[in-house]
Amino acid sequence: QVHLVESGGGLVQAGGSLRLSCAASGRTFSDYHMGWFRQAPGKEREFVAAISWSSGNTYYADSVKGRFTISIDNAKNTVYLQMNSLKPEDTAVYSCAADRAVRSSADWRYWGQGTQVTVSS
Repeated sequence: QVHLVESGGGLVQAGGSLRLSCAASGRTFSDYHMGWFRQAPGKEREFVAAISWSSGNTYYADSVKGRFTISIDNAKNTVYLQMNSLKPEDTAVYSCAADRAVRSSADWRYWGQGTQVTVSS
Protein backbone atom coordinates (compact mmCIF):
# COMPACT_ATOMS: atom_id res chain seq x y z
CA GLN A 1 0.00 0.00 0.00
CA VAL A 2 1.31 3.40 -0.98
CA HIS A 3 1.95 5.94 1.75
CA LEU A 4 2.84 9.59 1.22
CA VAL A 5 3.64 11.50 4.39
CA GLU A 6 4.22 15.25 4.29
CA SER A 7 6.06 17.33 6.84
CA GLY A 8 7.65 20.75 7.16
CA GLY A 9 4.67 23.06 7.15
CA GLY A 10 4.29 25.91 9.60
CA LEU A 11 3.92 29.63 10.12
CA VAL A 12 6.34 31.99 8.40
CA GLN A 13 6.47 35.71 7.69
CA ALA A 14 6.15 37.04 4.17
CA GLY A 15 9.48 36.85 2.39
CA GLY A 16 10.55 33.83 4.40
CA SER A 17 11.23 30.24 3.39
CA LEU A 18 10.01 26.75 4.20
CA ARG A 19 10.95 23.30 2.95
CA LEU A 20 8.26 20.67 2.69
CA SER A 21 9.09 16.96 2.61
CA CYS A 22 7.08 14.02 1.29
CA ALA A 23 8.27 10.57 2.31
CA ALA A 24 7.04 7.94 -0.14
CA SER A 25 6.74 4.21 0.53
CA GLY A 26 4.82 1.12 -0.50
CA ARG A 27 5.94 0.64 -4.11
CA THR A 28 8.63 1.46 -6.63
CA PHE A 29 8.19 5.02 -7.85
CA SER A 30 10.81 5.03 -10.60
CA ASP A 31 8.12 5.23 -13.30
CA TYR A 32 6.05 7.80 -11.44
CA HIS A 33 5.75 11.55 -11.21
CA MET A 34 5.56 13.21 -7.82
CA GLY A 35 3.58 16.39 -7.41
CA TRP A 36 2.70 19.09 -4.93
CA PHE A 37 -0.76 20.65 -4.82
CA ARG A 38 -2.25 23.21 -2.49
CA GLN A 39 -5.72 24.18 -1.35
CA ALA A 40 -6.59 27.47 0.29
CA PRO A 41 -9.83 27.93 2.27
CA GLY A 42 -12.79 28.27 -0.06
CA LYS A 43 -10.73 27.49 -3.14
CA GLU A 44 -10.17 24.44 -5.30
CA ARG A 45 -7.03 22.38 -5.02
CA GLU A 46 -4.41 23.71 -7.44
CA PHE A 47 -1.24 22.36 -9.00
CA VAL A 48 2.04 23.74 -7.63
CA ALA A 49 4.91 21.63 -8.99
CA ALA A 50 5.83 18.16 -10.19
CA ILE A 51 8.91 16.10 -10.95
CA SER A 52 9.63 12.91 -12.86
CA TRP A 53 11.26 10.33 -10.62
CA SER A 54 13.18 8.82 -13.54
CA SER A 55 14.25 11.86 -15.60
CA GLY A 56 14.17 14.62 -13.01
CA ASN A 57 12.14 16.83 -15.36
CA THR A 58 10.30 19.49 -13.38
CA TYR A 59 7.07 21.39 -13.89
CA TYR A 60 5.81 24.50 -12.09
CA ALA A 61 2.71 26.61 -11.86
CA ASP A 62 3.33 30.14 -13.13
CA SER A 63 2.50 31.53 -9.69
CA VAL A 64 5.49 29.80 -8.07
CA LYS A 65 8.11 29.79 -10.86
CA GLY A 66 11.37 31.26 -9.66
CA ARG A 67 10.35 30.97 -5.99
CA PHE A 68 9.68 27.24 -5.43
CA THR A 69 11.95 24.31 -6.28
CA ILE A 70 10.92 20.65 -6.34
CA SER A 71 13.55 17.94 -5.93
CA ILE A 72 13.97 14.25 -5.16
CA ASP A 73 16.32 12.38 -2.85
CA ASN A 74 16.30 8.88 -4.31
CA ALA A 75 18.19 7.37 -1.39
CA LYS A 76 15.55 8.58 1.04
CA ASN A 77 12.56 8.09 -1.29
CA THR A 78 11.63 11.66 -0.41
CA VAL A 79 10.39 14.59 -2.48
CA TYR A 80 11.03 18.15 -1.35
CA LEU A 81 9.44 21.49 -2.09
CA GLN A 82 11.71 24.39 -1.24
CA MET A 83 9.60 27.52 -0.97
CA ASN A 84 11.33 30.91 -0.96
CA SER A 85 10.04 34.48 -1.03
CA LEU A 86 6.76 33.31 0.42
CA LYS A 87 3.69 35.50 0.07
CA PRO A 88 0.46 35.57 2.09
CA GLU A 89 -1.35 34.16 -0.96
CA ASP A 90 0.79 31.01 -0.66
CA THR A 91 -1.13 30.16 2.51
CA ALA A 92 -2.80 26.77 2.00
CA VAL A 93 -2.75 23.09 2.86
CA TYR A 94 0.00 21.56 0.73
CA SER A 95 -0.39 17.93 -0.33
CA CYS A 96 1.96 15.51 -2.00
CA ALA A 97 0.68 13.30 -4.82
CA ALA A 98 1.96 10.48 -7.03
CA ASP A 99 0.89 9.10 -10.38
CA ARG A 100 2.40 7.85 -13.62
CA ALA A 101 1.20 10.75 -15.76
CA VAL A 102 1.95 14.35 -14.87
CA ARG A 103 -0.92 16.81 -15.19
CA SER A 104 -2.20 19.93 -13.49
CA SER A 105 -5.60 18.50 -12.67
CA ALA A 106 -6.00 17.26 -9.11
CA ASP A 107 -6.98 13.69 -9.96
CA TRP A 108 -3.70 11.96 -9.19
CA ARG A 109 -3.85 8.42 -7.90
CA TYR A 110 -2.09 8.67 -4.53
CA TRP A 111 -2.25 11.48 -1.96
CA GLY A 112 -0.74 12.40 1.35
CA GLN A 113 -2.69 13.90 4.21
CA GLY A 114 -1.40 17.44 3.70
CA THR A 115 0.53 19.97 5.75
CA GLN A 116 -0.53 23.51 6.60
CA VAL A 117 1.55 26.47 5.40
CA THR A 118 0.61 29.88 6.73
CA VAL A 119 2.34 33.05 5.55
CA SER A 120 1.73 36.15 7.62
CA SER A 121 1.95 39.65 6.17
